[in-house]
Amino acid sequence: MSVHYQPEGFHSVTPSLTVRDGSAALAFYQAAFGAVEHFRLDDPSGKVMHAEFQIGDSKMMISDEFPDWGSLAPEIAKGALYMIYVPDADAAFAKAIDCGATALQAPTDQFWGDRTGQVADPFGYRWTLAQKTRDVSPEEIAKAAADWSSGCDSA
Repeated sequence: MSVHYQPEGFHSVTPSLTVRDGSAALAFYQAAFGAVEHFRLDDPSGKVMHAEFQIGDSKMMISDEFPDWGSLAPEIAKGALYMIYVPDADAAFAKAIDCGATALQAPTDQFWGDRTGQVADPFGYRWTLAQKTRDVSPEEIAKAAADWSSGCDSA
């Protein structure tokens, strides 16, 4: 029996976060976003060498900083941006704030048919919490984007 190149349950692209406190980050993601930890390997000092967790149907990886290996966390709120589709963007936004995230954008209806809000977690990453609210055709999106863009030019 051959081994498949991609582990079961993983997608082709798997984000891997580097943070300054892996244990605290995992606890935050569990509380704020309902993450489920699947695997964890700590070094003898207790730092997270590698962990795997899942939010919804997407798996992610995480580790503590290890500067000697070139593994560094981003500056607070200047790291990558991740999007999570949730059943209720307003409730997810409020929960993330209650868990210690910083509000970047309150939930707002967007022209492409989503309601989105954005938070910064305490570990340097930004998260868009999105809820699909209506179906919008590509033509409608293009027109709304052009209208939105032209409104930005006159400000």
